Amino acid sequence: MIPFAHPLLNSEFFGSYGGQYVPDLLMPALDELQINLEEALKSQTFRQRLASELKNYAGRPTPLTEASKLSQKYGCKSILLKREDLLHGGAHKLNNVIGQALLAQRSGKTELIAETGAGQHGVATALVGARLGIPVRVFQGAKDIERQAPNADRMRLLGASLEPVHSGAQTLKDAVSEAFRYWMANYQKSYYVIGSAVGPYPYPQMVAHFQSVISEECLTQTTGNDPDVVIACCGGGSNAIGGFLHYLDKSSVKLIGAEAKGGASISSGDVGIFHGMKTLVLQNKEGQISESHSLSAGLDYPAVSPIHSYLKEIKRAEYLPISDGEALEAVRDLMTCEGIIPALESAHAIAAAKKFAKDHPQARVLVILSGRGDKDLAILRAQLL
Repeated sequence: MIPFAHPLLNSEFFGSYGGQYVPDLLMPALDELQINLEEALKSQTFRQRLASELKNYAGRPTPLTEASKLSQKYGCKSILLKREDLLHGGAHKLNNVIGQALLAQRSGKTELIAETGAGQHGVATALVGARLGIPVRVFQGAKDIERQAPNADRMRLLGASLEPVHSGAQTLKDAVSEAFRYWMANYQKSYYVIGSAVGPYPYPQMVAHFQSVISEECLTQTTGNDPDVVIACCGGGSNAIGGFLHYLDKSSVKLIGAEAKGGASISSGDVGIFHGMKTLVLQNKEGQISESHSLSAGLDYPAVSPIHSYLKEIKRAEYLPISDGEALEAVRDLMTCEGIIPALESAHAIAAAKKFAKDHPQARVLVILSGRGDKDLAILRAQLL
């Protein structure tokens, strides 16, 4: 059995969600991944190397910041920000990438491939590839390359090969599809570093495990004084499950995921098969995947992690759709109150915190601030200036 951070992850399925819905050609790659992952997580050498890289390269632990002026503005007792925006590279993505890249190196792979929407996962993969001396190939929708130009430039400067995807809506779902096609043809030499808790088993479980360092630190940093609610943005859902995992068994702590209203697959989707997993998907009556929309490229995805589909089904977590306008207002609030420029993805979580605080003035609210807003400055300039 793979020694994951929480018993929830020790199965191929989360209720009826998850699984491996892939072509037979991809099964040898997934079987190999499962074996290598199990061996790595049982290896003290691997675990020590991972811990060292998270501390000395990524900059963990990230701080917990009291947002007193924002708390006052929103009318609640306390808002705490888990500062993943201060992680090297500017977002939570590095937690997962370091783990998977070390696994790839241990498995003898000679190329890292990745998909990216907002570009943060692509940047994280390019950073770690450069550090480990492994070539990197990143697939990104042509539309996302244009609207997230700073991250596209960072990937290229770091030496990654950036592959524009011109099919479909030219966004994250199309980048994932193209990355899977490439991996299927090249898995013997290439390792696919999936950026969120999505895809076929064991990817959702593995990504959730590597991201669980977020909630693990939060438990220590709040020194036994648990928050009343943990809130995180939720596209694919990796930072959200990372922030939720160590609170799943604490029934007194409410869990809220903030979706983009134009891509609210949990709130508006139906059960379907997408990118190798059974989960909640935005689709039409014929089962064709519907296009999602969000100003936030990282939330512009028509499906969600099967873990979140399950948490919604068992009513352990609640998911709120947040509009572009609400997210932009949250960006302005956090900038003017606390001097922090959040990523548009993270702003959805701030907007959800505002909604929660309105009805819970005595609440202690913990928000996972998943990333910083440098990459979104062109959008913010056009919308807010």
